[in-house]
Amino acid sequence: MPLSRAHAPGGLRVARSPRHDCGSDAAFVREAVYATRDTRLDAAVVSSRGGRHAVNEDGHSTLDGTAPLFVVADGVSSGAMASRASGELVAYLHAALGHGTVDAAAVRSAVLDADREIARSIARRTDAPGAATLALCAAIDPALSRWLVGWVGDCRAYRIRAAGDERAELLTRDDTYRFLDEVSPPGGSPDDPARMIGNGAVDAPNVRPVELRGGDLLVLCSDGVHKHVDAADIGRLLRGRAPLARRCVRLVELARARGSRDDATVLAVLLSPARMSRGEPITPQVER
Repeated sequence: MPLSRAHAPGGLRVARSPRHDCGSDAAFVREAVYATRDTRLDAAVVSSRGGRHAVNEDGHSTLDGTAPLFVVADGVSSGAMASRASGELVAYLHAALGHGTVDAAAVRSAVLDADREIARSIARRTDAPGAATLALCAAIDPALSRWLVGWVGDCRAYRIRAAGDERAELLTRDDTYRFLDEVSPPGGSPDDPARMIGNGAVDAPNVRPVELRGGDLLVLCSDGVHKHVDAADIGRLLRGRAPLARRCVRLVELARARGSRDDATVLAVLLSPARMSRGEPITPQVER
């Protein structure tokens, strides 16, 4: 399989598989490797359009960049131009955070700036408000062992340890009306997101530090996945020796089998054990 390669500052090399556009339902599958002489990070993303929408309203990193920054966003269907809101949110965050030093203040600032920019973008096209939720992760050290996880709304991030509990560890807490102890609007649900990007409903984006050891994974997903699979499912399906993209495909397939008709996106990053990183060629392969 042909690979595209790039060189990033600090000695980080990137190899990525071609994009796989698999029709209107399973629309996007891709895998990439980010590597230095001593460190290897595998990344994969799978995004599938559900039966509720004419287009996939989830946005996600396409693994085109050279920075270890990854985003999943979910356009809110009750708002205007959901797919535009999620796509612009992902693009804005990569533009703002994909170069230079990333810290918690930079993440919060980028998210708040994106809130205003997306609101202005949608207002130029319609009077109706639009919005999206998001989860992101960004490495903040050359060893790719220290990360920041940020989120707004009900996209989620999990960590899967190489050893220990087989269940995935939930790193985020949904910004829902129920969790925030707020009253949902008429016709809404307590489990709807109360904080979103693009409608001015966020004032303090959530950011937390996370550490990875060799063999650990970080997983970002939209609610079209996590509402239909639990932490045990995520840990069980994303561990193993199959190509990382194939593991993500299996997780989306399980969500579909359990009734998910929403757009479903999974993005996973795997920090390889140190003994596997040295000298290992960067050759991602996607198995369908």
